[in-house]
Amino acid sequence: MIQAVIFDLDNTLLDFMTLKRASCESAIDAMIDAGLNVSKHTGLKVLFELYDRYGIEHKEIFQKFLMNVMGKVDHKILAEGIVAYRRIKEGYLHPYPGVFSTLIELKKRGIKTAILSDAPRMRAWTRLASLRLSEFFDVVVTYEDVMKYKPNPKGFEIVLRKLKVRPQNTLMVGDWPQRDIKGANALGIRTAYARYGATRFSKTIKADYVLKHVKDILKVIDRESKRRNTS
Repeated sequence: MIQAVIFDLDNTLLDFMTLKRASCESAIDAMIDAGLNVSKHTGLKVLFELYDRYGIEHKEIFQKFLMNVMGKVDHKILAEGIVAYRRIKEGYLHPYPGVFSTLIELKKRGIKTAILSDAPRMRAWTRLASLRLSEFFDVVVTYEDVMKYKPNPKGFEIVLRKLKVRPQNTLMVGDWPQRDIKGANALGIRTAYARYGATRFSKTIKADYVLKHVKDILKVIDRESKRRNTS
């Protein structure tokens, strides 16, 4: 029987990569208008290659970008890019359809909920506040609470301890097989792959369930309950 659900945040509760892409396109356009001599296509390609190298949350990614394409940091161009990026990001943030109703139903059923995110603490909390989701979660664990990225078991263990639940009575929901699913599988936590938000795939790392929609979590919980009752 599932007593708790652990959620990843980006691309599981919110459409982070669509937001990221739109924000980056706006930033590149603004920097080009401010004098950056690069095509939009090339600029986006270089920028996302840098994200792959340094991490999707890297704080000085635009400085690294300008050093890569210009050989220096032009602060006028940098400022235009950052302002354009933030303007789109702040207006674009929204949860996937069905998130609110699913979380409300989980609370009605008495199921504990948690966030386990590799995002920096303040960014994770800011996103939750912007989405008006903060009050739905009993526990929120971020990178600063663990100082290690998933699939390292430490973050999962912290969440289990704080929720006071056993791994076999817990469901992990995430979009990244190599981090969310692999880490949970290693501890015996039941797993659900958020295919609706996935940007990364794996042929070797398998989840117990595949979700086409956020609301499918409720079907998984019902199925787990029946499985336990008949075993």
